[in-house]
Amino acid sequence: MENFTDRLISVIRSKSSCVVVGLDPYFKLIPGTFKQKFSAFQRNALEYAARIILEFNREVIDLIAPLVGIIKPQIAFYELYGWWGIWAYAETIKYAKQKGLIVIGDVKRGDIPSTAEAYANAHIGKVHIDNFIEAPFFVDAITVNPFFGSDGLYPFIQVAKEHNKGIFILVKTSNSLSAEFQNLTFGDKKLYEIIAEKTNEWGKDLVGKNGYSAIGAVVGATFSNEITILRKIMPAAYFLVPGYGTQGASIDNLKYCFNPDGLGAIINASRSLLYAYNISPWKEKYDMEAWKEATREAVIRMNEDIRKIAGINLK
Repeated sequence: MENFTDRLISVIRSKSSCVVVGLDPYFKLIPGTFKQKFSAFQRNALEYAARIILEFNREVIDLIAPLVGIIKPQIAFYELYGWWGIWAYAETIKYAKQKGLIVIGDVKRGDIPSTAEAYANAHIGKVHIDNFIEAPFFVDAITVNPFFGSDGLYPFIQVAKEHNKGIFILVKTSNSLSAEFQNLTFGDKKLYEIIAEKTNEWGKDLVGKNGYSAIGAVVGATFSNEITILRKIMPAAYFLVPGYGTQGASIDNLKYCFNPDGLGAIINASRSLLYAYNISPWKEKYDMEAWKEATREAVIRMNEDIRKIAGINLK
């Protein structure tokens, strides 16, 4: 059976795209046409918001499915609306899977071993309930936090191995003040380098036929010097790369994420794609109600730009 990264690479090649569309629903930026459809639910504000978000996500997925193969819903934007939001999160995952997309749950979980095991089974595993076995979310991969150390990571690694899933460990995040902790020096190494070395070690037993491990790393595109170092430390890790677009990373930053084979990285963008109608150059051409045209053009542009710097024909 193919491991997670083998499936990931297959989807990347079939769509000729390394783009990850982040489904981060900002309610105020969702076009008004969606809100009008659900006016009958306004008496329950949380349900109202969740139903609009799910409908928006479904239309986004229909729009992008021919162009990209990966989505990444950030669970915080769904938890914001309570259990109705979690319902929208789960339904979004189901719909994306029906469309053949790889789904990465951006949940950034991490805890002591028993709790980590519960998180892992909830998101990439299965739950045993009397004589029943259920998969609550069952995304293809999730993001995880290494702060608790190896025993807090092992449950995620074990469940990923058991169910042929992937995890992306936070190594060097894209936020501007990540250096406060991640760049602290211990001996002759920075903390992010130490986490990278452990990530490389944890992933050695989960390498697929394409030479990439199911244990990947979150590496922000906003720090090109660090990316170069991390690529050398983790040659077999797939990088999930945030920071492109709204957070300020340029296309030139991304070239350091890829290996010489043109693989090894998937590049996330959220607001700059979903709400492209609101930013240049699309806002000069489209209004909110023409959001689909803006999003489609933004995805096509991002695909074209990344194909150039990846260095190979992804097909």
